[in-house]
Amino acid sequence: MTVLPVTHERHRVESTHVDIPRPWWRRRHQLALFAADSTAAAAAALFVLRAGGHWAALLALPPSWTVLLHAHGGYASGRLGSGAEVYRRVLRAALVLPAVAVVLGWGMAHDPDLTYAMILAVPAAAALSLLARFALRRRLRAHWARGRRRTRAVLVGPSAGVAELLTALLRDRRPGASARSLLQGMDIVGACLTDPVNASAVDRCGVPVLGGVDEVPGVIRAFGDTAAVVAVPSPEIDAPLLRRLAWSTAAVGGDFLIAPAFGDVSATRLEVRTIGGVPLVHVRAPRLSRLARLPKEVAERLIAAVLLLLLSPLMLGVALAVRLGSKGPALFRQVRVGLHGKQFTMLKFRTMRTDAEACRAELASANHNSDGLLFKVRDDPRVTPIGATLRRYSLDELPQLINVLSGRMALIGPRPPLPEEVAGYSHEIRRRLLVKPGLTGLWQVSGRSDLPWEEAVRLDLAYVDNWSLGLDAVILLRTGPAVVRATGAY
Repeated sequence: MTVLPVTHERHRVESTHVDIPRPWWRRRHQLALFAADSTAAAAAALFVLRAGGHWAALLALPPSWTVLLHAHGGYASGRLGSGAEVYRRVLRAALVLPAVAVVLGWGMAHDPDLTYAMILAVPAAAALSLLARFALRRRLRAHWARGRRRTRAVLVGPSAGVAELLTALLRDRRPGASARSLLQGMDIVGACLTDPVNASAVDRCGVPVLGGVDEVPGVIRAFGDTAAVVAVPSPEIDAPLLRRLAWSTAAVGGDFLIAPAFGDVSATRLEVRTIGGVPLVHVRAPRLSRLARLPKEVAERLIAAVLLLLLSPLMLGVALAVRLGSKGPALFRQVRVGLHGKQFTMLKFRTMRTDAEACRAELASANHNSDGLLFKVRDDPRVTPIGATLRRYSLDELPQLINVLSGRMALIGPRPPLPEEVAGYSHEIRRRLLVKPGLTGLWQVSGRSDLPWEEAVRLDLAYVDNWSLGLDAVILLRTGPAVVRATGAY
């Protein structure tokens, strides 16, 4: 299909062919997903047949399942390699499949046995499709880590907005990656600015400036398979310019993405609503009520009780090692601030000399977190030899399971602050006190003491606003590797 020349004020979209084929690996990945889902549905139908199911289910289930997945965006190219949202789409399709089974079995074939067979096969089909997506996602991300099968992006907007967007995009890139390489299979080829004369802020991030906004189509055409990511809001980018950018990007076969300035919002909290023909982005309120968090609290107390029972021999051994390694008690008790600012006594295995607090003033100049309220010293001379080992592998935190069992702490949550730290909190930072502090959290799995104060606060506030059981599960899975790496553990 050919697009005729179209003129929009200063911008001209040249004649071009917009049916530009997607990269071969995207089509292959989509075909692999389709084949895996068809196989999963067929295997689920065969499993039901062995239990006395209906043979027609073997013919009806695979096409019904793949059509539903397609309708729910299960094969959308923009979601290849992404995680939780893809899995949620599979589960949503599984919830709709019983209704399709009723239509096919009772409404069309007038065969109730077909309906029963298809409904019985739904859990197995969904489980197998989820496993297939997990395996294919791991394989694709392995390709990304080797620099293969990656898409490209050009950032568009004012220099200040693009620099801020770059900081957010590059925040979670894999260790050792270049400044232009992102974890989610995307490489930043450069930036097109509304104010190219102020390119220094973007240059400092290691991303080249490729010109102004008018150069976006040429950049996409030159690199191929490139998305335009526009930073908004911006006085320089109004609605007419956004439309022209969208048209010109589509004309050269690129994807058009808008990056709002409101960051650290989970995709699960976003929903597009249309009112009077105007699309509005609805940001759901954080889940902060006690009722919403009741399942988390019950589960965490049960897990803490089980862990205390299983780890009691290890904890007794650690306590003995602490007592024999230096003078003083095995447990260290310290007042911390918990939910809604209430103070409690937090328990840890002692890792420092008993005169540690008295020597703190002498080490003030060595505090590498002097940019904030935390006090952290690398190679702290107050730490005992046994204490250094306990800190390295977070074994000193195990007594906090007692705090979790008593309900003063959670397994997962923000870092428990000291009262003097809370005294210096701004109104915004006090928001982290809306949930219970945790034994582990985003701060721990993201670097712990190596994090600057601003980053630690950002992670804690992001956890408070975006909390979900799924996020807790992700943090819990990342805690083990973080403890083994011992990054920031001192």
